[in-house]
Amino acid sequence: MKTVWKFVLKAQGEQKVEMPLDSVVLSVQAQGQEACMWALVDSEKEKVVREFFVCGTGFECLCDASEFVGTFQIGSDLVFHLFEKKVSN
Repeated sequence: MKTVWKFVLKAQGEQKVEMPLDSVVLSVQAQGQEACMWALVDSEKEKVVREFFVCGTGFECLCDASEFVGTFQIGSDLVFHLFEKKVSN
């Protein structure tokens, strides 16, 4: 069954997210004081682990071989950027 799931992220650094195979990331935003990512998933598919990186504006970004997902803001002055590490075939 296809549904939209929310994944709460840490606001900095590398993190692994378990989600159904072929999930499509729709958006990343702050919800209150939490960084959240929403994805369209097929809940009947097997789960896989995907790697994401969050880095703040002005901080070192260890995002080699990564793809930009989106930018989100927490509070009035903290801006973060989400990248996904892509697996090479």
